Amino acid sequence: MTRRPVTLLLPGQGAQYARMAAPLYAHEPDFRAVVDETLELMGAEGRLVREDWLSSNPSLPVDDGRRAQPLLFTLGYAVGRLLEQRGIRFGALLGHSVGELAAATLAGVFDLAGAARIMVARSRALDTAPAGGMLAVAAAPEKVEPWIEQEWADQGVVVGAVNGPAQTVLSGPETPLLRTERALRDAGLVTRRVRAREPFHSPALDESARAFGKAVAAEPLHLPEVPIWSARTGRPLQPHEALDPVFWARQMAEPVLYWPALKALLDDSGRVLVEAGPGNSLSAPARKHPAVRSGRSTVVCLLPTERGDCRSAWAAGLLRLDELGATRPVDAR
Repeated sequence: MTRRPVTLLLPGQGAQYARMAAPLYAHEPDFRAVVDETLELMGAEGRLVREDWLSSNPSLPVDDGRRAQPLLFTLGYAVGRLLEQRGIRFGALLGHSVGELAAATLAGVFDLAGAARIMVARSRALDTAPAGGMLAVAAAPEKVEPWIEQEWADQGVVVGAVNGPAQTVLSGPETPLLRTERALRDAGLVTRRVRAREPFHSPALDESARAFGKAVAAEPLHLPEVPIWSARTGRPLQPHEALDPVFWARQMAEPVLYWPALKALLDDSGRVLVEAGPGNSLSAPARKHPAVRSGRSTVVCLLPTERGDCRSAWAAGLLRLDELGATRPVDAR
């Protein structure tokens, strides 16, 4: 069997749901160890995150960025570490939003202690974020953008993410975003609110990004040891970007170009795409790419959607990786 390089996909805000991966935490000691290490490095904030994550009555809902963001980072990082323990050598990492920070940590741009401090600062920076959210639209960016520019751009609604060829996410303050949602539906477009209580990837988070930037600038940055395909730029991460605190800080206020990055990655070579986080928010659009439809690339999910069985999904995903020969040590870069 010809082994294809493994690319780890790490999701961001919107993929989360209550008690995601909690059964894995309860029954997989190695996973629990990495999660506990990461959250303990976040100090009191990390302990609150863990308490809310495992509680049936959390103090903050999981859709709040101060809970979703550190949790998604921690789970994605832990899955990556466990796969490395099984002998997988990643050929590339691709993270969506906060998932890109998890990718950077797995690649060695940040050490784990520094990344933990950065995640605490990212959560605290959201204290200044205005009420808002994100809206998924089943249309290509070129169909949505002109309409937004004509009607809502001056009120802060922008394209916050491009997740697929017909998957565009709008972001902005709550009142104009709600008006946009109604108007788009009246125009016949299918929309769905993303699980977010903050207007990520929009100018509304400029102030939060500035506050976050001070924390990033305080940490040493290193060149990645594994190639990162950046959803901030839609192409491979450049050395000067990896070492630039502003690049990482501005990520929370800039659009996510996940589909352009994924398309460039899959156009480059055949891959085994492994989604590290909950749900299938990153693998679903990947399945629509010609490289996956033709079988040149393959998608493997390790954690289920909200109604799925976590331990079964994990076992099935690992078995599939074994069948693909991905879990044997190999230099796939």
